[in-house]
Amino acid sequence: MRDTITIPLNSKESIIMASDNSGSIGMKAEDHVQVSYETVAYYSFRVAAMECIASGGEPFSVVLHNFCGDDSWSELVNGVQKGLAELNLGNIPITGSTESNFQLKQSAVGLVVLGKKPFDKITEKIFSNDLKFAVIGKPLVGNEVIEHAHEIVPLSTFRKVSNLQDIMVWPVGSKGILAEFNQMFPSNEFTKEMLGADLDVLKSSGPATCFIIAFEQNQEEAIKKIAAAFYHSITVN
Repeated sequence: MRDTITIPLNSKESIIMASDNSGSIGMKAEDHVQVSYETVAYYSFRVAAMECIASGGEPFSVVLHNFCGDDSWSELVNGVQKGLAELNLGNIPITGSTESNFQLKQSAVGLVVLGKKPFDKITEKIFSNDLKFAVIGKPLVGNEVIEHAHEIVPLSTFRKVSNLQDIMVWPVGSKGILAEFNQMFPSNEFTKEMLGADLDVLKSSGPATCFIIAFEQNQEEAIKKIAAAFYHSITVN
């Protein structure tokens, strides 16, 4: 089950709603991770946008919930716009609200991405031994996201892979690769020992620093060409 909600819009399209939250990450004295609010919003947008696109949605609006104070709004918007630019999405409206009555001791941000999905767009696959699997990017969390930013799969790469036909993409979140793999194919039950990879399949992937892809064998070279050094093969035993 994906981390999105699908709402029928008309006879041809559905609305895809995807969200992300972050807490204690920002510029307040008691935040556990100290980064700019532009960075906070960029990674929060990244998670929600990847979930939306992976579910077949084409983003058309962003809603921002700001609990960091009025002064942080412009930085948060800049972070969202940075992510939109990486996805080649222009003129996407950004709206939202700021909690200005009370000052929180720690930063908090919520973000929703809305997208439209054609009814005939297929984003799922049934598990088969004939399928191939890979992780694009690397699981990173906390300060690793800043210190090892070069190992995070770019949104532009995610976009190119997602545009391929007859594939299934699945962003990896805080529960790790194994947990997401089991959500991809709920009729099966996979264990750590069943997945062969050069990555830690139990580690949190924080703000979707990587994603899983399921594809046909004849697509591997095309995917490797797009993903380059971010490509990590997964075998299922």
